[in-house]
Amino acid sequence: MSKTNPRLNSLIAELKAVSRDSDAGVWQDVADRLEKPRRTHAEVNLGRIERYAQEDETVVIPGKVLGSGVLEKNVTVAAVDFSATARKKIEQVGNTVSLEQIAEDNPEGSNVRVIR
Repeated sequence: MSKTNPRLNSLIAELKAVSRDSDAGVWQDVADRLEKPRRTHAEVNLGRIERYAQEDETVVIPGKVLGSGVLEKNVTVAAVDFSATARKKIEQVGNTVSLEQIAEDNPEGSNVRVIR
């Protein structure tokens, strides 16, 4: 069955196009993960981001960021969606952006960590 969410469909197409144009496999990987059923999309708590991310790094979540845990590192988090508490906690110490924006700003995918 194909995706019915038009935003997700356009995001997948855009990520694939950026991957083709800049020969960056990270965006193809994220697009492939988003093409899978929604029940397999990542749901990542802030504690996991705190544990695995480095300071001043860009973290990409192919799914939703949830607000459980504490984030003390200055990181930029890009995801399909954020819970309200997660967005609030991240913006106190770092920055939140959409996947579309991060793919446009960094088409090579350098200094990006994908967390599932």
